[in-house]
Amino acid sequence: MITRYALFEGRIHPGQSEAFRAAVLDEVLPRWKAFPGALSVRVSFAESRDDGAPEYPMILAISYPDLTSVETALASPARTAAKAATDAVLARFFTGRIHHHVTTAHDHELA
Repeated sequence: MITRYALFEGRIHPGQSEAFRAAVLDEVLPRWKAFPGALSVRVSFAESRDDGAPEYPMILAISYPDLTSVETALASPARTAAKAATDAVLARFFTGRIHHHVTTAHDHELA
């Protein structure tokens, strides 16, 4: 399985954490879920971090069966719509940058 992560490095505007989270879930999540070939979408909101660690108020993980599916999703109209929705939410609530990482996952279930 391939997972593409988006790390949102920066800060949510003061006092706006709950509004940011609600906007992401209401306005953007449905668009991420529409990516062709996506197997799962996980939105993780930060609760705490180690002293000195960079601030990532949100991490997005979208999993796909293979790299071809990732490429198809990134070239799709669904991604264009999701990017517009994401940019609109970020403009209201977030200062920082986003970087992406594509990984191969190896799950190990615990008995």
